Amino acid sequence: MAEKIQKMLSNLGYGSRRYIESTIKKGNVFVNGKKAIIGQYLDQKNVEEVFMNKEKIIFEQNKKLKVIIYNKPIGEICTRNDPKKRLTVFNKLPILKLSRWICIGRLDINTKGLLLFTNNGKLANQLMHPKNQIEREYFIRVFGKINKNTIDVLKKGVKVQNNYFAFKSIELISNNKNKNKWFKGVLCEGKNREIRLIFNAVQCQVSKLIRVRYGNIFLPKNLKEGQCKKLNFKLLNSLCNLIKK
Repeated sequence: MAEKIQKMLSNLGYGSRRYIESTIKKGNVFVNGKKAIIGQYLDQKNVEEVFMNKEKIIFEQNKKLKVIIYNKPIGEICTRNDPKKRLTVFNKLPILKLSRWICIGRLDINTKGLLLFTNNGKLANQLMHPKNQIEREYFIRVFGKINKNTIDVLKKGVKVQNNYFAFKSIELISNNKNKNKWFKGVLCEGKNREIRLIFNAVQCQVSKLIRVRYGNIFLPKNLKEGQCKKLNFKLLNSLCNLIKK
């Protein structure tokens, strides 16, 4: 079946469609020795060779679906290559033959906790797409004065930089007398620095952020930071069932 080149390469894990389109515009994608064009259709069965940034693209037919959980530490970034040579989440993942790990959503450098990776780009895109409203749950340590009215505002939503942010649910899980309090919050999108921006809008500061759940997959308590774990068939099947057909 023929697909647009940017969609096909994205599904294979070579970057977002926007990134691949940019790479094509720069003249760094070749199909059978000729520069590719945006919107060009490819059929994996009839393509002799494709190169992107001088790397040969591997088309593997009928590859077995894999998903792993990774417990991300603070200090790692979610890009594959970093010009500053910082540690990335891909450094500690198991090696895949004839395929690539694709990150399902991201966490910023100062956030730790659950990350999911798959070898299937289509599944990754579906699990991240806003239409599927898949929940992400976080433990959040916040510094600042918060009362019932503040929590109501967090649930109703706040406008930040022309975007509207709101928690699907937010609840206090510790009631310390000091100004550092722990909350459990749930979102259905993964916008960049969304939780930090929401609390900044109510004059509070997030001092620690941990993702503990993505959809129906929880961060295992026995999974140490920097370690990963393969999803078993039951969990893999339940994750796939979250996607709206």
